[in-house]
Amino acid sequence: MRRRFAAHQWWSSLRRLSSDAVLYGLAALFSLGMGIVSSDNAQWHWDFLAVGPYALAAVLAVLCARVSSRRETKVRLALLGLVIFGAVLLPLAMEVHWRTEEPTRGFAQPEVLVIERSAADILKGETPYQSYWRNGHLVNRVPHVPAYESFFPYFPLMSIFGLASAEDGNTSPLSDARVVMTFMTLATTGAALALLRASRRQKIRVAQFLVALPTGALFLATGGDDMPILALSLLGVVALQRRANNMAGISLGIAAAMKLTAWPMALGALLVARDEEGLAAWRRVALWMVVIFGVTVLPFAVSSPFAFMSNVVAFPLGLAHVASPAASPLPGYLLTHLWAPIGHLLTPLTLLVGGYFATRFARRHWPLNLSQLLAIMAIFSMALICVASATRVGYVIYPLNFALWSRVVANVPEPARELEIVA
Repeated sequence: MRRRFAAHQWWSSLRRLSSDAVLYGLAALFSLGMGIVSSDNAQWHWDFLAVGPYALAAVLAVLCARVSSRRETKVRLALLGLVIFGAVLLPLAMEVHWRTEEPTRGFAQPEVLVIERSAADILKGETPYQSYWRNGHLVNRVPHVPAYESFFPYFPLMSIFGLASAEDGNTSPLSDARVVMTFMTLATTGAALALLRASRRQKIRVAQFLVALPTGALFLATGGDDMPILALSLLGVVALQRRANNMAGISLGIAAAMKLTAWPMALGALLVARDEEGLAAWRRVALWMVVIFGVTVLPFAVSSPFAFMSNVVAFPLGLAHVASPAASPLPGYLLTHLWAPIGHLLTPLTLLVGGYFATRFARRHWPLNLSQLLAIMAIFSMALICVASATRVGYVIYPLNFALWSRVVANVPEPARELEIVA
């Protein structure tokens, strides 16, 4: 405990540029280490491409650490731009180009191909849920792909990122699903930061963790579909902070209509939504969510319910009896391998136990504020990541960002009125 307190004191004593130097230096070491041990082609190339920009930003931050406080923010913004260009946009452009030149070499995570194929299915008037598990056997209607790539573990709205590729047959680098996801993530993050009630230094830190450091840059360049979800979640958090309930319902509703990982934040938002008078406004937020989800999801769920559940629920939870590349050696995965039935129990048990303690906390601190909700989401999502029978360690970006956002909004007074543009 004493060491932890000393480390916190040391970190708090650093000037902003010095702390940036530490973060960029650690990012460079992480990239170098991952490049040495990684076997994934897309990640391996990003690792070595990103080492230089991170190392350069760290060195420049050290050299500029003694600039006046008035210039410090401008220098930090310049370094942030340098890192986004060098660790996100440049590697993304190169990997997309390499993919068009050699499409079989794996210059993209499997999610990119899955999203693009689902968009092609929708354009043909078909369902994106082509494979499912029935009577102990995989029914796979997608030829020439591994079993795990035949599943579409998202809601239909995720397919919008693959529409450009489906339209032109993936002949243009700009139609790559990663390009669309990155543009949407950066645009949404920029809008959210412009509206966020926080200091400039806090906004820079949020941008660093969300898009510039490996917690964001790695996934943007290689095809992580969680980045648009996190960007929309940030916009939803900002809307809740400003009591812009229509904006909150729309942004979180779109995220929830893309991927199941957005649901905890979307449902939690109902607990803290307030109107201009401080009264509960969960009905307005919920209405937008229900409408968006109903319009985009229900037609597909009703048309093929068994395939829908197999893709969206069973496969992500590791219950489809298909080996997934998302499986990381976390406690849930290891315990499931020791005794298979435990894989069916861990997640429901965690939901029950976590729900019990979250309910007790909420009753003691009711009404919850936004910072408290985000702290609960950080702990809750970390617990689910650890106990899931098949999940990526990369999902840690959710609790990391939630924890940071919780601190950012903790000491900011809430406005008396909603934004007029979304009231």
